[in-house]
Amino acid sequence: MYPVEFITTEQGDDLIVSFAVTGDFPGDILSLTLLRTPKYEFILNPEERGVSVSWEEDEDESELLLGLERSGDEVKLTTTRREFTLDVSRVDDGDLRRTCKVLQKMNFDKAIRLIGIQRAI
Repeated sequence: MYPVEFITTEQGDDLIVSFAVTGDFPGDILSLTLLRTPKYEFILNPEERGVSVSWEEDEDESELLLGLERSGDEVKLTTTRREFTLDVSRVDDGDLRRTCKVLQKMNFDKAIRLIGIQRAI
């Protein structure tokens, strides 16, 4: 399980959720980033559309988000290549609410299986 220090989000042409994950060494932070750009997605082939996932430790492997499940302080991301289990117990409640809001927007076409993500207010 990867401990998450904080989450940043963006809502513009790009919808971004980036998890700041504690690395192996003190002060080391790695990024696990979810990205979707609905405005330009029509340009892509259908099999390339969706939420792209990038993990800082990987090369330029492309993978898409298939599902996200939150249960308490645990978040499980399922991609086309693997699963990530994140511990979000250190993350501020406001950041978690903003994350849920962006995830809902990313899932405008219901392509992602979202479980335990409450509707943002």
